[in-house]
Amino acid sequence: MQSWSRVYCSLAKRGHFSRISHGLQGVSAVPLRTYADQPIDADVTVIGSGPGGYVAAIKAAQLGFKTVCVEKNETLGGTCLNVGCIPSKALLNNSHYYHMAHGKDFASRGIEMSEVRLNLEKMMEQKNTAVKALTGGIAHLFKQNKGSVWQRLGADVTAVEFLGHVGGVGIDMEISKNFQRILQKQGFKFKLNTKVTGATKKSDGKIDVSIEGASGGKAEVITCDVLLVCIGRRPFTQNLGLEELGIELDPRGRIPVNTRFQTKIPNIYAIGDVVAGPMLAHKAEDEGIICVEGMAGGAVHIDYNCVPSVIYTHPEVAWVGKSEEQLKEEGIEYKVGKFPFAANSRAKTNADTDGLVKILGQKSTDRVLGAHILGPGAGEMVNEAALALEYGASCEDIARVCHAHPTLSEAFREANLAASFGKSINF
Repeated sequence: MQSWSRVYCSLAKRGHFSRISHGLQGVSAVPLRTYADQPIDADVTVIGSGPGGYVAAIKAAQLGFKTVCVEKNETLGGTCLNVGCIPSKALLNNSHYYHMAHGKDFASRGIEMSEVRLNLEKMMEQKNTAVKALTGGIAHLFKQNKGSVWQRLGADVTAVEFLGHVGGVGIDMEISKNFQRILQKQGFKFKLNTKVTGATKKSDGKIDVSIEGASGGKAEVITCDVLLVCIGRRPFTQNLGLEELGIELDPRGRIPVNTRFQTKIPNIYAIGDVVAGPMLAHKAEDEGIICVEGMAGGAVHIDYNCVPSVIYTHPEVAWVGKSEEQLKEEGIEYKVGKFPFAANSRAKTNADTDGLVKILGQKSTDRVLGAHILGPGAGEMVNEAALALEYGASCEDIARVCHAHPTLSEAFREANLAASFGKSINF
């Protein structure tokens, strides 16, 4: 396998792969063929065309490496683009429009509509069109969250969660409680501290889901039309021949790498979902770029504390850096600044005022330690917070940056004012 190329950048599934070309100099393409039936003439072979893989391949070609990207599926983009991030966001956006039109939101804005109907087939068609355009976009470059959806479309959604809060690992508990309250107001039902013990499909097509307390307790059965299992993902490293090369996986099935993403074999690298860290598309993209830059002799640096997380509901939830709970656990003295969207001019104008911005700053230095956002545009706003953390900004630094008015991002500035000076201006 080492004779294939000088380096492996990313590891993915084995089976039947197509060799995809990049339009930059020095990359060729061959048709679909059986894996490893002949050597690949390349400097860099990237296995997998997900966000980490295709970005790594493009960067490698830009740096002058003769690059090949290997993908087992007919379309590029991996989980994120084909069945994950992108299609789910298309459905989220369209279901939000339907919810606004079907409910009282449009009417309260003076937009009167009658006979609002859901054409689910057309909605799915639009989602598929978006996915096709983006997967094709990656090919051109080579040549050159879901319960919220169905609840808005009228379904009755019950979420069963093993943890005692909503939002998963890493979310700030104050944000989580507010998030749960807002979702319950929208009609969501939650079973927290609860585990699923089994599921049975009935003759009428419905599903009986057996649940009980996470630490035991009274059993209960929930009957539903659709059961969606969202318990996380695992690295896909089967049949790559790692064992033959002496590369052993860690207890969680991940490939051990050093700070330059090298495995125990120096010219085999691994990034993305198959290594430690959050399984996020943007984290994989960053790793792909810096891994290849490292191959070319550049510096390799990534701070996982600065990788943002987003929950794409309505309102959105986003955070980066430490939560209050983490700071308490680590014994770090901190201060808090908050600003509600109910006091933000743009949010009030849009009649979309649920949520708040919460900033955590170091008590002694004023340095931003964490940012937690629940509200409209949180997934966009969190990038300003990630920039601040990456460059070691203080709360005052952000508070003294002029933010355009009226914008939602003013809430971010106001929360930093509250953290740095003890008071915001507009609340």
